[in-house]
Amino acid sequence: MSASLICELCPKSCRIPEGEAGDCRVRVNVGGKLRATTYGRPSAVHVDPIEKKPLFHFLPGTGTFSIATAGCNLHCKFCQNWELSQRDGTEMEVRYQADPPKVVAGALQTGCRSIAYTYSDPVVFYEYTFDTARLAREKGLKNVLVTAGYITPGPLRRLCKVVDASNTDLKYFDDGAYRRYSDATLKPVLDALVIQKEEGVWLEVTNLVVPTLNDDMEMIRKMCRWMVKHLGPDTPLHFSRFFPMYKLQNLPPTPVETLLRAREEGLAAGLRYVYVGNLHGGAEENTRCPSCGKDAVRRVGFQVLEMGVRDGRCRSCGGKIAGRWGA
Repeated sequence: MSASLICELCPKSCRIPEGEAGDCRVRVNVGGKLRATTYGRPSAVHVDPIEKKPLFHFLPGTGTFSIATAGCNLHCKFCQNWELSQRDGTEMEVRYQADPPKVVAGALQTGCRSIAYTYSDPVVFYEYTFDTARLAREKGLKNVLVTAGYITPGPLRRLCKVVDASNTDLKYFDDGAYRRYSDATLKPVLDALVIQKEEGVWLEVTNLVVPTLNDDMEMIRKMCRWMVKHLGPDTPLHFSRFFPMYKLQNLPPTPVETLLRAREEGLAAGLRYVYVGNLHGGAEENTRCPSCGKDAVRRVGFQVLEMGVRDGRCRSCGGKIAGRWGA
């Protein structure tokens, strides 16, 4: 019988006996080798607006071919995609048998500019993500991660070589909250954010504001200041509205006032682009030029209504708008 293996992909360092899976439920010890049982077996395949990831400063108004498999290495009690993330590959319907060439072909056929590895977490289908992203690059497509960032530095740096943009969840600016509500820790996520920035990935950050869990304004203030110092003031931050879900259905939706206060804290800390998500139709979805104060990009939901950015500059004043706006 083969010995147990230690998975070095994420900070949990699971010791996995022969025939069993790690904490993510999909990485299995098969004959002394770790294999992701979901490789080439996506359970979700969609064409989404890039704004849905959310990415507001990366190829706006374009479609992204979005794939996901079952499994996740976090277990957030408020997970918005728990039917997918908290199951293993045998529990989920497999929508398609799709190896990397088939995924890339699908993206090209649908006219998408990018492929997004999303919905659950691409960390746990790492090899599938890496192989697909490398092939996508060869075919002129961009690659997007939507992730909780719970990954060790070596694999992350390798993946960043074929990734163009990322929206990374920073769920709480508190280690205890990470442990209690997501079965994870804070420092690896902060390290992952810095590494992506160092590797040249266009980075945006999402913070789902959950009542009583992470809506303390002092915590939010510290988080925003950390972002300014370590990621830079041009890093977009999305405060997203929580709705009762999974194991936290007893909590109310996030009050609008809380989201608006959080946004003001982000701006006061020095972040130039702070948004409020899951709040349809608000002006807080627009991109404001930090030079002249006018709306450079107007949005409703995931739709771009007006694009006032050309070659990375505001059409009104010529001021720089951070992002990856073109090819």
